[in-house]
Amino acid sequence: MTTLAIAPQRPVSLWPAAHAADARRPRSQQTKLGASDTVCARRAGYLLHGRTPTDTGEKRKALLGTWLHAGILEAAREEYGWLVERRVEDQTVRGHIDAVQLDSTTAARLPKRLRPTLPAEETTVEDVKTKGTYQWDSVLRYGASEAELRQVYLYSDLLAHEGFASVRGQRQLARLGPIPVARIRFRFINRDSGDDHVQEIAYEAARARRARWWVQQIRSAESPEELPRSFQGPGISAICDHCPFRTACWGPLVAGRTPQSQLIHDDVERAEALAEYAEVTEQIKPLRDKQKLLRAMLDGSEPGVYGTNHLKWSGGNPTKVDDVEAMVSTYRRAGLEVPMAPDVAAMKAKFKEVGIPVPTRLDHDRRTAVSINVTASKKP
Repeated sequence: MTTLAIAPQRPVSLWPAAHAADARRPRSQQTKLGASDTVCARRAGYLLHGRTPTDTGEKRKALLGTWLHAGILEAAREEYGWLVERRVEDQTVRGHIDAVQLDSTTAARLPKRLRPTLPAEETTVEDVKTKGTYQWDSVLRYGASEAELRQVYLYSDLLAHEGFASVRGQRQLARLGPIPVARIRFRFINRDSGDDHVQEIAYEAARARRARWWVQQIRSAESPEELPRSFQGPGISAICDHCPFRTACWGPLVAGRTPQSQLIHDDVERAEALAEYAEVTEQIKPLRDKQKLLRAMLDGSEPGVYGTNHLKWSGGNPTKVDDVEAMVSTYRRAGLEVPMAPDVAAMKAKFKEVGIPVPTRLDHDRRTAVSINVTASKKP
C-alpha cells in the first residue's frame, strides 16, 4: 500500500526563526554601549539609558548581511588564520572586531595555533561591511561613512589601549596586552553581485580621540532627547526607517503629515524654513541646468568606461498598448459577440473575468524615457 505524504498548503517560513535567533545573539542583548551602536547619537542614547525599543522593523536584509558576514569571516579564519570576532572593551565601550591581522613581531608572541598563516606588514584592524547595489556607487566613490569610521576607530583605540578582553576563548590573546594599531581596512561586499571593494587607511590617533569624545558626549547627556538626531528622519533616511527607536524619536505616524513637520513650532520657524528652502532652491537651479546640458552632450554616447566613470543607458523601449485587433480576433474565436464599435474597457474586463490575458502589442512610435546611469568604474 502506498502512503501519501500530505504537505501543508504553504511551507513554514524560516524568517520567524531567523528573527528569534537574531534576538538571542549577544549583540542584540548587550546593554553596554557597543562600538557598532554609534551610528546615531540619539539612538546610542536610547541604548545607553536602557530604553525599550518601540519598533521592530524589517530585518531580512540585515539578517542576510549577518549570515554573509559570518561566512566570510569563518573562511578567513580557516584559510588565513585571522583573529576574527574578537572582543575588546573598557569601562564605557565594548565591541567585537571583525578581524585583526597581527604583524610578525606581535604574532610571534602567540602559540603557533593562534598565529596567522601570513602576518601583516603592520597590525591591521579590518571591518567587513555588506551593502546592497543601490549603495554600491557611494561605496566606490566615497568609501566608509563617518559612522563606520567612528566604529572602527573605537575598536582600534580599545585594542591599542586595553588589548583583547580577558574573556573565555581569548585568554591567550589578552596576555598580549595593548596592541598598537597601524592600519585600518574596510572590506565592502556587495550582497547582490558578490563584488568586493577594499579601502585601507593609516591609523590616526587624533581621529580615535574624536571618536572617544563622541562617546563621552552621549554618556554625559541626562536623557536621549538631549542628543541630536544624526539623520534626517523617516522617509528620508533608510537608517531612520529601520531604527528600533523610530517612534520614540519621531513620535507616531500621523496620516497626511511627515514626521519632520513637528520640527516647526510656530510661524517664525515656518518663515525661517521657507526662506532657507527658497535659498537652497536658488542654489540648486544652476547645478540642475548644468546637469541637463551635460546629459544632452552625452546623448548618443556608447555605454562603457570613460575615465573613472561607467556610463550606462536604460529605457528607450517600445511601450505596451492594448491590441484592439487582437482583442476582436480573440472574441470571434471564443464565439463572443463583438461590439460594432469595440469598447476596449468592457472587452478587457471580459478577458479578465474568464481568465484570458489581455492582448497587447508594442508601439514602436511610443517609447519609454531614456535614463542615464553614471557609476564609479571598477578599479583594475
